[in-house]
Amino acid sequence: MTNFIEIIKAVFYGIVEGVTEWLPVSSTGHLILFEEFFGFNLSESFIEMFRVVIQLGAILAVIILFWNKLFPWTGKKTEYEKKQTYRLWIMVIVACLPAAVIGLLFDDLLDKVFYNFPTVAITLILYGIAFIVIENLNKKGKIRESLTSIDRMPIKTAFLIGVFQLLSLIPGTSRSGSTILGAMILGCSRVVSAEFSFFLAIPVMIGASLLKVMKFGLDVAAGEAAITSNEVIVLIVGMVVAFAVSLLCIRFLMNFIKRHDFKVFGWYRIALGAVLLIYFAGTFLFK
Repeated sequence: MTNFIEIIKAVFYGIVEGVTEWLPVSSTGHLILFEEFFGFNLSESFIEMFRVVIQLGAILAVIILFWNKLFPWTGKKTEYEKKQTYRLWIMVIVACLPAAVIGLLFDDLLDKVFYNFPTVAITLILYGIAFIVIENLNKKGKIRESLTSIDRMPIKTAFLIGVFQLLSLIPGTSRSGSTILGAMILGCSRVVSAEFSFFLAIPVMIGASLLKVMKFGLDVAAGEAAITSNEVIVLIVGMVVAFAVSLLCIRFLMNFIKRHDFKVFGWYRIALGAVLLIYFAGTFLFK
């Protein structure tokens, strides 16, 4: 019975990951909340690895949906189209450098200091306000959408979007939220901002997942951790569900932003953050 309950939790965890990874509402923040109310009855070492590796299911959805755009050797691409694809990957790599360096150096410290309820609530609200402000400035013409195609994105712009991605190292910020906001501030259209954010996720998530798997594997080899058959099933179920939900969510978002702005996500972040602050204050006062 216990095993079945943990698998059901993995299904819901995968749903939350698949939805919130791509919408600018903070997947880490939502998963912290999920664990607060529906925590797994599994080893802490496994859960630490599971939180990151489940993202591989979500990232596979991006690879499949944008396969023709991401890979130069698919279809009947001209030499020019192949060069543009190689250039896209150069931009993605350049944009990933800031977060890769800082993340490797301070990953454990950042988790220890910021992986908590109050931080998530505050960052949800702050970046929710930021989305509304940026969209209002956009509407008034104070931010000009000068870049409507990734093919014409300067390398410098890609790097600066990567700098904005550093903000997402703090839980509750949202990786997609920080990169989309940064891209819009730099003059990218909503579609370009969202697409480039998706592409940035590929090396970031794969790299983070491999590091966690290697670290967990070394701990298992050293006898400091172990993995059960039930935990393997939980991991697989979570990844498969995250993949399926991500396919739907990415398609939804790309269609949504062609007709609407990001304000609705800003208001959602503010409302959720306010609820969390009230809940946190209540549990602190009455514990």
